[in-house]
Amino acid sequence: MKNYFLPEDEKLKWKEGPSEPLLKTVVCTVTKRHNVSSDGTEGDYIIMDAPDWVIVIPEHNDKFLMVKQWRHGESALSVEFPGGVIDKGEEPEQAARRELEEETGFKAGMLIKLGSVNPNPALFKNHVHFYLAQDLKATGKQNLDDDEFINCMELSKEEVLEGMGTEQFPHAIMGMALSLYIKHNGGKI
Repeated sequence: MKNYFLPEDEKLKWKEGPSEPLLKTVVCTVTKRHNVSSDGTEGDYIIMDAPDWVIVIPEHNDKFLMVKQWRHGESALSVEFPGGVIDKGEEPEQAARRELEEETGFKAGMLIKLGSVNPNPALFKNHVHFYLAQDLKATGKQNLDDDEFINCMELSKEEVLEGMGTEQFPHAIMGMALSLYIKHNGGKI
């Protein structure tokens, strides 16, 4: 891939200064950080730090295996690819395998890393890691956390593409997952 960062872009960088935690929750820490630009401009910026997480795109019977679950922020059901937080000490690939099995009851014979992104680099420090899961084998049961209630379903790839950006598929990161899948698949769904 071409490098789009040029030597003259160095002047765009800011130096990180002192930071102060504002709020700690079970899902993230909100910090105020004082930064200084190359021309001396100063400002305080809000940074959210949360664990990295994984999204798994399971291909099964030439369809996608999707999960349906309640999303508290949206106060609505959401159709999504399986995924979740990477546990402390866990590698992204391990988390992808674990989350797939926990949420769907399937194990991946093959796992392919599609890429990683920051969900919003203006605010967040964490990254989302995307994997394609193939050669799935059913384990016979989900292994959900106590506060997880998830139904699984197979949808055609076209149905998932059609659904993105609708009320039933509101999760923006799922669109990124599908985009990376299409890129991996040579531009085809």
